[in-house]
Amino acid sequence: MLQKLSIDQLQPGMFVNNVTKQNGRVKVKNQGWVRTQSSINGLIKAGILEVEIDSSKTIVQKQDEKVEVKEQVPDAPYDPTHASVSLEKEIGKAKKLYNEAKDLQNKAFDNIKAGRKIEIEPFKEVANGFIDSVFRNQDALACITRIREKDAYLLEHSINVSVLMTIFAKHLHIDREIIHELATGALLHDIGKIKIEDEILNKPGKFTDSEFDKMKNHARYSKEALEEAGLSGIAVDIAGYHHERLDGNGYPFGLKGDEISQYVRMISIVDVYDALTAKRVYKDDMPPIKAFKILKKESPTCFDAQLLNQFIACIGVHPVGTLVKLASQKLGIVSKSNFKNPLKPCVKLFYSAKHHHHTEIKDIDLSKKNCTDEIENSVKPEDFNIELMHFFKTVFLN
Repeated sequence: MLQKLSIDQLQPGMFVNNVTKQNGRVKVKNQGWVRTQSSINGLIKAGILEVEIDSSKTIVQKQDEKVEVKEQVPDAPYDPTHASVSLEKEIGKAKKLYNEAKDLQNKAFDNIKAGRKIEIEPFKEVANGFIDSVFRNQDALACITRIREKDAYLLEHSINVSVLMTIFAKHLHIDREIIHELATGALLHDIGKIKIEDEILNKPGKFTDSEFDKMKNHARYSKEALEEAGLSGIAVDIAGYHHERLDGNGYPFGLKGDEISQYVRMISIVDVYDALTAKRVYKDDMPPIKAFKILKKESPTCFDAQLLNQFIACIGVHPVGTLVKLASQKLGIVSKSNFKNPLKPCVKLFYSAKHHHHTEIKDIDLSKKNCTDEIENSVKPEDFNIELMHFFKTVFLN
């Protein structure tokens, strides 16, 4: 039986069928049970005033009885220009999640080396954690992806791609269930590389034709490993096909055009972007804006041009964590993105490029009317002998 209730009448155990009154343009994506008061509080915070419930589905739980019901809390709406918590509050949680993901990657590599199946459930849990963190404040995990450790590319790349895919999918308003598949598949998309010989995988120079042919198979190995572990659908597709290209010149299956789904097109962009902006044994890292230019040059032949534009819009011309030089000759790290005006984010200033010394840390919002400064370009910390890792840890992760 359907019944309308004001939000303050909603009780744990009730099944929400629809939202009937709200402030603003609230959109609840899923019907579902609310089993906790915190879930109800989240809906109140989202501006929901009245809901329609199906009283026939209400769960009445006795004190000594445990009812096993898969919770399907209606998704709170999200606005990419708004974060529900501050960067400072979320950054510690984001770093913990990132470290958990690295530990899982190590364990998965060990399992494959030993001939054992990958344990998928822990990766699904981490993917859920990524999604929750991104919805609270996507800048936190985005910032962590910029803190790279030397010689940890194999571990960090897949984690970064998962984080960026989650941010990208959120920006495109993709349903949470699909975002979860995307985040899980991205976490494992390069797992097949563990079957490639170390001499090839870690080679500092250019591959021979024979070595490249072997390297191409890593996506196939990833697909097979995930299928063997019981995964299917979108997660397997993005792992197996992330090197396919629209013109058919990708690998290892040679898919082209309409044979490549939107989700595979998304990860192909994100995968290359993260690889370009990473420092490797055989190449220097590249500023995000330069990576975007390369991706632009290769679209629409290789990459979906419309999706690429959307990715740039959601990550920002100067992504969070990027070291930038302002017209005032001050250096700072982009600390908060600005979706309405990507060229005017918030920046945490800490260094004088003119006088070559550290300054008092100061937060500046370049979008404010009284702000006359602007970003001149992104720069590399080594050009100014700056220990950026130390700065990140002391300022963002203290």
